[in-house]
Amino acid sequence: MKECPICHEPLQAVKLRCDACKTAYEGEFILPRLARLDAQFQRLAETLIEYGGNLKEMSEALDISYPTLKKRLNALSLALKKLKEHDEQTITEILEAIESGTISAKEGIRRIKEINGEL
Repeated sequence: MKECPICHEPLQAVKLRCDACKTAYEGEFILPRLARLDAQFQRLAETLIEYGGNLKEMSEALDISYPTLKKRLNALSLALKKLKEHDEQTITEILEAIESGTISAKEGIRRIKEINGEL
C-alpha cells in the first residue's frame, strides 16, 4: 500500500521491525525507488529482470506486442527518472537543513544514505 485509502496522499514508512529478534525502529524512513513505483511498474520491472532484458520473451510472456512493451518500458523509465529527480531535490533540501542547523549532520547523512539505498 503506497497511499492513504482515505485521502489518497502518499503513506510514510515510520516503523520497521525485525521478525527474528523483534527489535523495532521508529522514525521517518525513505523507501527505495523501486518500492515507490506504482504496482504495475513494479511488476514490469520484475518481469524485465526475470527475462534478463529479453524484450521478445517479455512481450510473449505478457501477451502484448513489442511496441506496447516498449511504450510501457519508456513509461517505467520516465517514472524512475522523476523519482530520482525528486530524491536529488530532497538531498539538496537535506544539505540546506544541515547548513542552516535545522538538522544535525549525522541525521542528514543518515537520510541521504537511506535515499541512495546505502542503509
